[in-house]
Amino acid sequence: MTDFRLERWDERAPELQRRANTPQMQAFLAGVEPEEALVARHRRILAGIADGTTEMFLIVVGESGPVGSVGYWEKEWRGELVYELGWKVLPEFQGRGLAGRALARTLAHAAGQDRIRWGHAFPRVDNGPSNALCRRTGFELLGAVDFEFPKGNPLRCHDWRRDLTTVVTAAVG
Repeated sequence: MTDFRLERWDERAPELQRRANTPQMQAFLAGVEPEEALVARHRRILAGIADGTTEMFLIVVGESGPVGSVGYWEKEWRGELVYELGWKVLPEFQGRGLAGRALARTLAHAAGQDRIRWGHAFPRVDNGPSNALCRRTGFELLGAVDFEFPKGNPLRCHDWRRDLTTVVTAAVG
């Protein structure tokens, strides 16, 4: 098991996003994105952190710098305010349990906010690793849904839901 820590999203994040903007890493999303999309996402995340609607963390291992990210943001889903959760880990750091442990800490952080009951994740139906991660971290599969990410790019995803009132809260770090 690899030791890691979660650090607040900051100016190191755009470089992580560039490193993750590969055909392999984007295979279950919209494919490789133009630089402008990465910059715009970084700005949206910083704005969401500033207004309290988003929490994003960098997954850091040793002195290697960020090797992934995990976070949650407010989303209107089926008439209810929920947290949507998302994560990524660079290929050379996958298979070490980082995503699962980082997601568990992030769920605990979201639960500790005591504001929103449900956390949702929407991995594409054919994304085996992310669907398995949802199952392992206590999410309930509600079924397949049509989803867009980014806007205008239709995806068939599984809607996984986690009751945050049943998550033990803990500090992120």
